[in-house]
Amino acid sequence: MNDREEDFMTEKEQLNELIDMAAGRRKADLLIINCKVIDVYNQLVVDGPLAIGHGKIVGYGYEYQAHKTLDAQGGYVMPGFIDGHVHIESSSLIPSQFARCILPFGTTTIIADPHEIANVCGLDGIRYMLEASRRTPLNVQIMLPSCVPATPFEEAGCVIEAEDLVQLINEPGVRGLGEVMDYPSVIDHAPNMMAKLWMAKNYNRVIDGHSPGVKGKDLIAYVMGGIMTDHECSTPQEMHDRIRLGQYVLLREGSTCKDLLNLIPAITPSNARRCVMCTDDREPSDILSSGHINKSIRLAVENGIDPILAITMATLNAAECFRLQGKGAIAPNFDADLVIVNDLKSFEVKHVFVAGKEIARDGKLLVTWDDYIAENVLNTVNLPDLTVESFTIPLSTEKVNAIGVNPGSVLTSHLQLEVIKDNFGHFDCKLNSGLNKLAVVERHHATGNIGLGILANYGLKNGAIAVTVAHDSHNLVIVGDNDADMLAAAKDVEAMGGGFSLCQNGKIIAHLALPIAGLMSDSSAQQVADQLHHMIKVAKQSFGINPAVHPLMTLVFMTLPVIPELKLTSTGLFDVKSYQPIDLCI
Repeated sequence: MNDREEDFMTEKEQLNELIDMAAGRRKADLLIINCKVIDVYNQLVVDGPLAIGHGKIVGYGYEYQAHKTLDAQGGYVMPGFIDGHVHIESSSLIPSQFARCILPFGTTTIIADPHEIANVCGLDGIRYMLEASRRTPLNVQIMLPSCVPATPFEEAGCVIEAEDLVQLINEPGVRGLGEVMDYPSVIDHAPNMMAKLWMAKNYNRVIDGHSPGVKGKDLIAYVMGGIMTDHECSTPQEMHDRIRLGQYVLLREGSTCKDLLNLIPAITPSNARRCVMCTDDREPSDILSSGHINKSIRLAVENGIDPILAITMATLNAAECFRLQGKGAIAPNFDADLVIVNDLKSFEVKHVFVAGKEIARDGKLLVTWDDYIAENVLNTVNLPDLTVESFTIPLSTEKVNAIGVNPGSVLTSHLQLEVIKDNFGHFDCKLNSGLNKLAVVERHHATGNIGLGILANYGLKNGAIAVTVAHDSHNLVIVGDNDADMLAAAKDVEAMGGGFSLCQNGKIIAHLALPIAGLMSDSSAQQVADQLHHMIKVAKQSFGINPAVHPLMTLVFMTLPVIPELKLTSTGLFDVKSYQPIDLCI
């Protein structure tokens, strides 16, 4: 039967045919032979074959007849992988390109939180992500952003309240409420946050969490708000605490934040069913070189986790956590979203199926789809009139609060440093070896607000870097050791409509345009990966940046005031531990 005939078949007729296929009275559409099937329910490997009909699993382990046959050559068939928490925008790719990037690695479903673009474009940004995702074979389930902006102390492009979110809660593809980063507002039951939690509860939706460092009664109060997951666990104790309170722990293995290996010692056969794989933020180069969720499974197995248990954490657990009916297992009437691998060590993906259709083989896509870009997510960089004087830092004292970069971590240190003033009473990097200027310029409404700070342990010399990707409000971030290059980099980013720019001696030496919301490119994953690789290489070679520090991703997280200890927003320094703004000068 072709796709068009199937469109006119009623669900009742289709179910009747599926029952006939399962009973062997009717040929299945496809039979995968010479395969071993992963049974995530019994934690077993079962001999095939496996039959598929109307995009559903018909049955396995018995002889079936089918119109088409695929020889798996002894491979292992498992459910399509599910990423339990990811921000598409953090890949710098639009949804269509992101789907092209991850589908060949076996990820067929993602739980996506579009709070990056929501901070720039509001509901229009969420609608764009929904529509763009629907045009791909990737099953994208959206969690509506709960914290836009992340805290009341930020200037985002939009403010989203419960009454805004309710407009989208019943949209196809909307799964629940995204990560609740403003945990103090939950613990103190602030009215705006409670309205969002009540909305999710009233519509019986899953609520995602984000609670780094929260413990004791504060954690219990936070979970009491109905928050079911957390992807910020970095220690076994944090993981145990959250599972004990009934949460699912999302085992994050991203490009910047890598918690999986730290948490593996805490995984046992008893608590593994409350564990889910996720990436959160993964760069294209990382995906292309080492995989997506299949990488997380491989790492888990390499470090002692039973292969079938690791697969379960990447499939069934996620499906049950997010109430994905028909996903996460191989069983009758489940969606035939399938992955075939050669072995249970490398997890190198050979075949990928979505709804019974093979869409990738040996890392290559077998289907095509068009890109989609909406006009209302373009032209989002609106800066005030900047001059070199915009980056002047006057010092009332010689002792300052400074941000210390911690290599390999998004956590920063709150430093108190003695600095040298220039003849005008200003901060000058040339007089303070090892320190850089950091600026955050409000870029959504040209308010003119500029937060200025001092950055330690980054190490940039003779130049500047500007970026419009800056969690979560995504204002313009500029780091440099001289005001002229900082201004030139800012102007270049403005001209591109957003992106990354490196400037030295007044000349732009490398850049990447991200014109979609100042966050994403419509180029392919390989093209974006190549450009980012070139920029990182140039940044390290030309600017002498600390070799242990990622030149770009470090800046991307420098403005997020929900991750300790000290951050910089467009309104100034923010002490995350005391949860309040502080002055630069002590």
